[in-house]
Amino acid sequence: MALLPWRKAKIVQITQLTHNTRSYIFQFPEPGPFDFKPGQFVTIDLPIDEKPNKRWRSYSIASWPNGSNRFELCIVLNHEGKGTPYLFDEVQEGSELTLRGPVGVFTLPENLEKDIYLICTGTGIAPFRSMVQHIVNHSIPHKNIYLVFGCRKFNDALYAEELKALAAQHPGIEFHSVFSREEVEGRQEFIHQGYVHQVYESIVQSKKGNYPQPLPATFYLCGWKQMVDEAKQRIMALGYDRKSIHQELYG
Repeated sequence: MALLPWRKAKIVQITQLTHNTRSYIFQFPEPGPFDFKPGQFVTIDLPIDEKPNKRWRSYSIASWPNGSNRFELCIVLNHEGKGTPYLFDEVQEGSELTLRGPVGVFTLPENLEKDIYLICTGTGIAPFRSMVQHIVNHSIPHKNIYLVFGCRKFNDALYAEELKALAAQHPGIEFHSVFSREEVEGRQEFIHQGYVHQVYESIVQSKKGNYPQPLPATFYLCGWKQMVDEAKQRIMALGYDRKSIHQELYG
């Protein structure tokens, strides 16, 4: 497949989401819709190096296709790199950047006939926010969808209120927040203390019951490599094969 051309897009809104994470809304000059599949990403060419391949940074699209020429990225600051410090320190509303996309195959199948587990940490929530909003907006038939989102602190929970409200209004979608460095008081149904692994394992085991094999399911993993690698091993230990697992690494 031929690479898509580089295009200019203007940043029309920047919002501080957490102490180290921002939302950037881009708009193309052309009035037509920016079409993409939920789960895809764009690559930005940043003026931070002479070599092109050292300037490129890729980010999953955090918004969903809505017929407009705008899209949203959710970006966390990494002081050890060059890309995000440039975006945080030099870029402002009105800035124009060069980018290419949409790209990627980390997307949902045409038919959502199996349970789907969307497991993520940090800004790995971005493609899953796009997916679940798209499913709801288009009333796409689906089995159970379990969105399991891990972060450290309550204040790190990106889009949490939005996703909690969406899940509350749509049976068949569960949004589980998991916090590794906060104490969760009492037993709460969709808020957990610890790590994402215990949560999806518990759901799989409870649905399996006394059956010898777990119920058919597809797993999507997005986040830091350590989480993704551990999740793959744990999911296969539950009885699933590699074909059931799709991944997108950050960092």
